[in-house]
Amino acid sequence: MTTPGATPVVVVGGSIAGLATALALAERGLPVRVLERSAPPPEGPAAKAAELWERPTVPQSGHSHILTSLGVRVLRRRAPWLLESALADGAQLLDLTAAAPAGPREPADDDLVALAVRRTFLELLLYRGVRNLPGVTLEHGTTVRGLLLDPSRTRVTGVVTGLGAPVPARYVVDATGRRAASLSWLADVGLPVGVDLTGPTELRCFTRFYRLDTPGQTFPGPLNRGNAAGGIWDHWAAVVHPADNGTFAIALGAPTADPATDALRTPAGFTAAARLSPHVAPWTDERVATPLSEVRAITTPPNVLRSTARPGPRQATALFPVGDAACVTDPLYGRGMSLALQHAFELAELLTAHPEPGREQSERAVRLADDLYRPWFDQATHDSGARAALWRSRAEGAPPPPAPPAPRGRPHLAEIAGAAAGDAAVWRGLVRVLMGLNTPEDVFDAAGFTQRVRRAPAAPAGQRPPTRAELLAALGAGERR
Repeated sequence: MTTPGATPVVVVGGSIAGLATALALAERGLPVRVLERSAPPPEGPAAKAAELWERPTVPQSGHSHILTSLGVRVLRRRAPWLLESALADGAQLLDLTAAAPAGPREPADDDLVALAVRRTFLELLLYRGVRNLPGVTLEHGTTVRGLLLDPSRTRVTGVVTGLGAPVPARYVVDATGRRAASLSWLADVGLPVGVDLTGPTELRCFTRFYRLDTPGQTFPGPLNRGNAAGGIWDHWAAVVHPADNGTFAIALGAPTADPATDALRTPAGFTAAARLSPHVAPWTDERVATPLSEVRAITTPPNVLRSTARPGPRQATALFPVGDAACVTDPLYGRGMSLALQHAFELAELLTAHPEPGREQSERAVRLADDLYRPWFDQATHDSGARAALWRSRAEGAPPPPAPPAPRGRPHLAEIAGAAAGDAAVWRGLVRVLMGLNTPEDVFDAAGFTQRVRRAPAAPAGQRPPTRAELLAALGAGERR
């Protein structure tokens, strides 16, 4: 039960990470006050409200998302009502083993699922569940400009709103997403801020949403990636992600410094490129699907592991980043929502088990964040860097660079993916990593895995992706229509 009159935990930011943290804390009897700078979402049926919900403070919300197996596992264990509500309202679970090499099903395959859902749809259902919880207060149109500190200036005791109002807090959770506002709050009160770890992505994405014309119809084409259709190739990417209520998103990825692919932001250029892409083309047939949105473009941020989420000197206690405020990894791998959900519930457990603000609590929270995010940050930094260098060389017409050494001599991701096409054990290991169920170290460094990858039969030739010359020709043709 929530203790009447208790000082609440203040969660700054009411998106996925903030709402999940509020849910987890409230379920453990802690009063929570969520401060969100944007307006509340629309009312009405969830599918339509999600379509109408504009999120200018969350630019990635209008782009392609999917909840990985890790996220589904978190919901099954921690918030089954949310998963049940999403499925009842039109989301769907995708069985990833449909894309596995032939062979008998294994017991652990039950974990290999993904939730096909728009981010706004899942967030809307989470919001509606959280706002009805006793002990939770949701305040919209509220910005936070700074921190309150105790007299020793070592403990955070609340925040100051944009209007100058003090808001006392037992703890403060920074759920402000990629801007990680707590870094500037600390600097503004004169406390030193550590150095973030970063790695470039050099990626921009173009997304367009569609709806299948016939409710309940089968997919226009197979999901060759289990949770998606398409591929990531040597100079660009094209992927379809099914979502809820017959909707789906097509996402195209290209290098940031590549003016030749600027036409992807136009409907004609986007469509021409999508129709040239293996496994994606059937989804663009005008007889089966209708566009729901214009083409949305976004330049992705770098991979970042914040100084506030890894071991090092602590200048202030009772301040906790969660989700993207702690770590951002390349969105091409789709880990963000699932990691945020996992972090939210683990942080709530920690604060319940160690409720006294202070150095021990802070160090435990930092270790928790570092343990959760570090493997994915390291893997994303390596994979993003290799992809960015290869794509850059293709755009510049230069020879492809040698692939950077993989950690601890393990096979490169492309080599593992090639072996997975013909070896069910390698496939399962790869998918468990891509879906967040096991870390790269758990699988790729396991005894015998490298040998198995290198003994696997050659992958069968698939559909040939377009060359860069073919892509640029299609973009030019699309622009002239």
